[in-house]
Amino acid sequence: MERSIQKAAVLGAGVMGAAIAAHLANAGIQTYLLDIVPTKLTDQEEKKGLTLEHPAVRNRIAIEAKERLLKAKPAPLFVKRNGEWIIPGNLEDDLFRLKEMDWIVEAVVENLDIKQKLWEKVEQNWTEGTIVSSNTSGVSINKMIEGRSEAFRRHFLGTHFFNPPRYMKLLEIIPGNDTDENVLSFMKRFGERVLGKGVVVAKDTPNFIANRIGTYGLLITFEEMKKEGFSVEEVDAMTGTVIGRPKSATFRTLDMVGIDTFVHVAANVHKNVADEQEKAAFVVPETMSKMVEKRWLGDKTGQGFYQKKKTESGREILSLNYREFTYTPMKKVKLAAIEQAKAAGGLEKRLKTLVYSPSKEGRFVWNVLKKVLLYSAAKLPEIADDIVSVDRAMRWGFNWELGPFETWDAIGVQESVARMKQEGEIIPHWVEEMLAKGKTSFYEKENGVAYYHTLTGELKEEERAREWLRLVEYKKKAKPILSNPGASLIDIGDEVACLEFHSPNNAIGFDIIEMLYKSLAEVEKNYRGMVIGNEAKNFCVGANLMMVLMEAQDDNWDDINYLIHRFQQASLAIKYSRKSIVAAPFGMTLGGGVEVCLPADKIQAAAEVYMGLVEVGVGLIPGGGGTKETLIRATKAAEEVDPKADLQPFVNKAFETIALAKVSTSAEEARELGFLRRGDAVSMNRDHLLYDAKQAVLALDMAGYTPPRQEKIRVVGADGKAVLELAAYTMRQGGYISDHDMKIASKLAHVLAGGDVNRNTYVTEQYLLDLEREAFLSLCGEPKSQERMHHMLVKGKPLRN
Repeated sequence: MERSIQKAAVLGAGVMGAAIAAHLANAGIQTYLLDIVPTKLTDQEEKKGLTLEHPAVRNRIAIEAKERLLKAKPAPLFVKRNGEWIIPGNLEDDLFRLKEMDWIVEAVVENLDIKQKLWEKVEQNWTEGTIVSSNTSGVSINKMIEGRSEAFRRHFLGTHFFNPPRYMKLLEIIPGNDTDENVLSFMKRFGERVLGKGVVVAKDTPNFIANRIGTYGLLITFEEMKKEGFSVEEVDAMTGTVIGRPKSATFRTLDMVGIDTFVHVAANVHKNVADEQEKAAFVVPETMSKMVEKRWLGDKTGQGFYQKKKTESGREILSLNYREFTYTPMKKVKLAAIEQAKAAGGLEKRLKTLVYSPSKEGRFVWNVLKKVLLYSAAKLPEIADDIVSVDRAMRWGFNWELGPFETWDAIGVQESVARMKQEGEIIPHWVEEMLAKGKTSFYEKENGVAYYHTLTGELKEEERAREWLRLVEYKKKAKPILSNPGASLIDIGDEVACLEFHSPNNAIGFDIIEMLYKSLAEVEKNYRGMVIGNEAKNFCVGANLMMVLMEAQDDNWDDINYLIHRFQQASLAIKYSRKSIVAAPFGMTLGGGVEVCLPADKIQAAAEVYMGLVEVGVGLIPGGGGTKETLIRATKAAEEVDPKADLQPFVNKAFETIALAKVSTSAEEARELGFLRRGDAVSMNRDHLLYDAKQAVLALDMAGYTPPRQEKIRVVGADGKAVLELAAYTMRQGGYISDHDMKIASKLAHVLAGGDVNRNTYVTEQYLLDLEREAFLSLCGEPKSQERMHHMLVKGKPLRN
């Protein structure tokens, strides 16, 4: 029988253990969360007359951890109801339950002795075949199971999640000396497919891959800062997005992680490595030790390298003067070399411009990068099997755009090594050998396939799961079937096409709408179906607001009317296409992005999708078929309960979703909001989304796909509209919305009610689309709506006017 994980136990209900339990619950796994039994009653428990033997007391630590999960932000759970999958317990009364588990993961304090004693107890309650793992970030995997049976050791490995587990992609899996290959391959597959992780196999060395290199890089950055005399904010300007690192750069990242956590991780490497030079690199700077003493730990204590203070003029951010140990108002950083690098273009050009700049800033970035690259190459044989594992670990665990070896390729291996040698650096032997063979980059690409150089000098194809479908590779193999500046239609094999948006921010304008029509016609003739998806940062942020505003300000009503009409008809064309259409949204999927998805035969959404019809924020209502489709979903939900059900409560919910511009914080919440239907599916791993969507197209085709029939829609009419308007009026009277919000709400109510017809009248889709377009055009002409559009474009946030 094929192995699967249906039940799991997490041992340890601290921040990390509870968050792992939450993510397992997100994946639909029933999870027992166990912690130690308290030895004292709280005042509250004493007041209730409870004793130390009461289950509520004995399970208190896990119960409280679960309660915190439901309140935490960012939310560890996709939706609160997922908390029902978590069952609190304790490490005495519930150890017998471990016999029923498919996976037991330990997340207790980072202490070897405590872990060893716990694993001894676990084995006494363990069923052979159950996978056991530790979430340690630095304790030796092999040492913690010394004394355990061979069978137990064969099923044991490290599973190091990064915090927070729901949002951080990296999962380092660390096999022990005796780990069964089948267990390792199963957990890699399970981690990718079920938990949605980017899995990297690491060796059992101090802090594994990402934390080893990441910690080294942060310490080197700190040392270079002191040497060159830069300020905290200057270093963050040089080590953030300009070099392909997160906006949080160096010191904001340390504040988020916690200075005490960082110090612990650095000390762990220092204690466990033998090489004296490496030991010296991991000595915790005196500044950070002092910060820990003072409890200046970063975000969790309100001050670290930065401090936020409330002043009479608002909130002020201060930065640490590490020489004097005082805080001063943060200064706006403007460094000529950084501005020059930004102007150079893409990341590769920015890196080259900066590291080869003769400026002080260029020297700083070069010195930091040089040391990180050399350290990564020197430690590679010890910590990982290949450069791909290291690069992925840094991209997925530290959110670097390029891993160390990808960075090295970007700045030029030959050129940079020559400079390193000039500066007296020792180049790792395997890198020297690669260059001696005339190979000048760590990675090579041929016909869209990526290859990398191994430690033994071979060229090997980069491995990845079969579900990791990448459009860039299909585009390298063949030209797009169709293309314009806004979108392209790409053949992704098996007679399936993919419509990729690539306009700025994937905003929908005339070019994308026209490509929709052309793509549908092409697919109906020559393909089995079509995926609407892409690999940008976000699926689609909505319609091209700038274009709408400019046309409105110039009174070009015919042009706006034509744009909206074409968008609406494209929506109908998607819905009634003779071939199956599957939309694959992810990230920000707003306004027009949602309107493209709603008429598809199926939505295959990424687990992290933020869907919302947000047009009211810019003074409009959804005009590309979104209001109509939301209404249809509401009426169908009602009729599933009873064909003659009262529509009003369902229409009220649809009204509230659009009027309050509700945006889901996960795919499961998108389902609660009505954007996803029962038959729509979710991909836990974003890298697998396009593959899953393609499989959905093929499944629909193989089932003998036929397009849906056009049906009339039952509406609540004038009476129902009055109910909706009353709800808006009540909010206006309560001061929750403005007069202009009230006007928008009335227009929305008119469309969702089906106009001024009688209750339970049946109307056509085109009738509703006409109402929707009329309301959209009317609001475009309102000065206050135009003010909202302008404010959003300039400030990036809604205006309440």
